[in-house]
Amino acid sequence: MKPIRLTGPRVTLRSTQPDDAATLTQIRNEPEVLRWWSHLEPGEMDEFVADEHSLAIEVDGDVVGAVQYGEEDDPMYRHANVDVYLTASRHGEGLGSEAVLVLARYLIEERGHHRLTIDPAADNAAAIRAYEKVGFRPVGRMRSYERGPDGTWHDGLLMDLLADELIAGDTTPPE
Repeated sequence: MKPIRLTGPRVTLRSTQPDDAATLTQIRNEPEVLRWWSHLEPGEMDEFVADEHSLAIEVDGDVVGAVQYGEEDDPMYRHANVDVYLTASRHGEGLGSEAVLVLARYLIEERGHHRLTIDPAADNAAAIRAYEKVGFRPVGRMRSYERGPDGTWHDGLLMDLLADELIAGDTTPPE
């Protein structure tokens, strides 16, 4: 797959490169980010940046986070899923919503997906609001869905977005 470069009004999503690993590791280890993500295992970030579905989020040339997508190619269930994190210093600026919107357009318009899913922690109200700005809707609560950094099981919220909802909706970037 050729390198990806997608642009929005403020964010650029581009294929990750090995030299992104140090910056993304720093971001993942920020307490505000780590609260929702597990501790990195040895070599995990190297695998992440080598994955063709991992994209760095840049603002004004600086890496401020990452977004990753997965694809189900079985024609009966074809869809994509999305995951994202941003440096805490840029939380609350709408950059996460914009990055997810830019990626959603790519996955629907270029990759041909009719449905996208995202699954934040059920108590991550800020992430849920950010995804709702893009058009994702809650589908259901997934009980004891993921093990948190504290070692206990936490609920997740399954959210989805259908292609015609994105296309029919307001496609201006969220604030």
